Amino acid sequence: MNSTMDSDIDTNYEDFLNFLAGNDSYVETNLGYVESGHVRLCQKMDVVHFGAKYLPPFFYMNFIISILGNGLVLYIIYKYEKLGTVTNIFLLNLVISDLLFACSLPFYAVYHASEWIFGRTMCKLVSSLFSVGFYSSILFLTLMTFDRYLAVVHAVTAAKQRRKAYAISSSVVVWVVSLASSVKELILHDTRSDPKYGELCEDLGYDQNSMTKWKLFGYYQQFIMFFMIPLAIVLYCYVRITVRVLSTRMREKCRAVKLIFVIVLTFFICWTPYNVVILLQALEMSYSRPTDCLSDTLDYAHFITRNLAFLYCCISPVFYTFVGKKFQNHFRKLLARHIPCLKSFVLTTDTRSQTSKTTSCKNPYMLTDKTSVRML
Repeated sequence: MNSTMDSDIDTNYEDFLNFLAGNDSYVETNLGYVESGHVRLCQKMDVVHFGAKYLPPFFYMNFIISILGNGLVLYIIYKYEKLGTVTNIFLLNLVISDLLFACSLPFYAVYHASEWIFGRTMCKLVSSLFSVGFYSSILFLTLMTFDRYLAVVHAVTAAKQRRKAYAISSSVVVWVVSLASSVKELILHDTRSDPKYGELCEDLGYDQNSMTKWKLFGYYQQFIMFFMIPLAIVLYCYVRITVRVLSTRMREKCRAVKLIFVIVLTFFICWTPYNVVILLQALEMSYSRPTDCLSDTLDYAHFITRNLAFLYCCISPVFYTFVGKKFQNHFRKLLARHIPCLKSFVLTTDTRSQTSKTTSCKNPYMLTDKTSVRML
């Protein structure tokens, strides 16, 4: 009897020493997680293998598309546009935010393919850079939509208020909000070695209960602040813009309405699935015990829908830029300059465009209406 009690005491004492020593593999339970120091790591090898197989190629593709597309937008703005206009200031900031976001993707591609090899400092910096770019991208898209609403629906009033100072101050507010929302990534992200997964770069900074609360805060912050509020603003602004366009005598109002529909639909398709998954993960985490692992199905859904949102972030400047005829003309001029055989095509297209403008300007009401929706 005494020998059994002594054995139990020795076992418990050994586990206690292992806990104090920070042994990452001191106990593995049948609950589906590994208790690693203060934070429990769920055993999800199938999910990890899925991420290692499909995420790196997608991240590299997004990175290349973002660099090429946003680089082209920057070049066209620099070559053919005035950098001091309100629209171009917002567009320039959107491009910068998407490039910041895209620059973090190769690091995560390597991480998902093997392990984190870049050290503790880069873990914190890359995770913060990723969040700042991600958050600022959606906020600048929302800001550009609101500015478009002012220019179309309140054209007379906005003409007096939409100055360079307004654009700069609005951009500063967006960056401050994005940086403040990303501070938690800088604090909570840390590295640690794991016998099964190698070097990790995850939210590991505090004990399990604190990390659960921080994750819930991050989920609800993403869903409310960076989805529901922007979605409500985008829908309201584009509904008002559509009503304004339909009430004008603009000849191309059908094209403008179709363009609005495509912009809103793309925003909704790319962002809604990801944020619905975020909400479901938050609800599941709220009603489960700290020792419970979350659903593998939601993990797979998170991988897939997140990539769709990432793709939208990477291509949004290109999408918002080249739907406009002005930037299409700039792009054609750029092609004609570097590909001489396209010069005759560009000249023909420009002649048709000028003829259309001359015809439309014969009616003074047409001119007013067309000017009010030129930003579409």
